[in-house]
Amino acid sequence: MSEVKLAAETRTEFGKGAARRIRRDNKVPVVLYGHGSEPVHLTLPGHELLLALRTPNVLISLDIDGKTNELAIPKAVQRDPLKGFLEHVDLLLVKRGEKVQVEIPVHTEGELAPGGNLLEHVLAALPVEAEATHIPEAVTVSVEGLEAGASIHAKDIALPNGVSLAVDEDAVVIQVLQAQAEESEGESAEGEEAAEA
Repeated sequence: MSEVKLAAETRTEFGKGAARRIRRDNKVPVVLYGHGSEPVHLTLPGHELLLALRTPNVLISLDIDGKTNELAIPKAVQRDPLKGFLEHVDLLLVKRGEKVQVEIPVHTEGELAPGGNLLEHVLAALPVEAEATHIPEAVTVSVEGLEAGASIHAKDIALPNGVSLAVDEDAVVIQVLQAQAEESEGESAEGEEAAEA
């Protein structure tokens, strides 16, 4: 898993006006919390943070005011609903070797059995427990040849060493739904005639 280093500055101004000023300077207001310590209010460079957050559960190494270094993972990200820029980010303080609960994206590969069936992601992300510095970016599941009615449960997904499920092992992650049968041409033609009459 990748580790991104970012320079952070301690924030002393709070409220909407202060947050707007921070964002005008292309920075993002951030709160760092965890381990029972008081929340620390920071600002981070906006563009670098945006790039870092493209990786799910990215490990961020914070250089705070050039004095202290902390490790954190994103916990909550608020974006502007229209423009998509970062408005506020909550970061969770972590330590090397510490286990954390996160959700990792589930990707699929392969082709379903013929018949136009549909693949439904019941869980788009899989809750797992992993060491903070070894969080997998995603898990990949093969759906090759699956028929309608088939499902893949959490226990069926191979996880990397040191990663364990944080959800019921019988939870359905992916299922294959039968395609809706289309009306035969004769039935639709009859329906049109009845509508005209």
